[in-house]
Amino acid sequence: MKTIALAAALAVAAVAAPAFAQDAPKDAAPAAAAAPAEGKISVDTTPIGDIIKNPDAKATLEKALPEIPQFYDQIATMTLAQVAPMSQGALDDAKLKALQAEFDKLK
Repeated sequence: MKTIALAAALAVAAVAAPAFAQDAPKDAAPAAAAAPAEGKISVDTTPIGDIIKNPDAKATLEKALPEIPQFYDQIATMTLAQVAPMSQGALDDAKLKALQAEFDKLK
């Protein structure tokens, strides 16, 4: 059931994400303060597309959320924290904290 709920939530996110992106001016620079320390992965600031470029982080993510790979193309520009509210409980605060703890262990 959570897989269906996550699928529905991520589908909504995929539709909504481009709309959010259109709100920002084209010449606006990304906020430097939001960038994590070099090499560090953050559930709050690292886009999912960047997380999955790291094989260890990708394995950690897929272990925690086995259904997520089918949505990578739709949520690649979003962070895990941005996806969480739309996941129908599949990605809650406890899971975000657990994922962050696992990401922190990675080199």
